[in-house]
Amino acid sequence: MPESRSRKKATYTPPTEKSAGPKVNPPWFVPTMLGLMILGLVWIVVTYLSRSQYPIPGIHQWNLAIGAVFIVLGFGMTTRWR
Repeated sequence: MPESRSRKKATYTPPTEKSAGPKVNPPWFVPTMLGLMILGLVWIVVTYLSRSQYPIPGIHQWNLAIGAVFIVLGFGMTTRWR
C-alpha cells in the first residue's frame, strides 16, 4: 500500500557552522573606554576639591552629574568589549 506524502519527513541536515573568526574591537575602543572612566573620575575629584567652582563654574553640583555621566558611558562601553 502506498504511503501518503504528509508522512514522509525530510532527512535531518545539521546547520552549517560559521567559520568567521572571533570578533575584535577597533583599536580606539579600549583607550576611549578607559579615557571616559578616568575623565569622569578626574571631573568629580576636581569638583570636590574646588568646592564646585571648577571645571564649569556656574553649574555648581551639576558638575558631579557630568562626571557621573562620563563614568557611566565608560562602563557602558565595557559591555561591548570583546
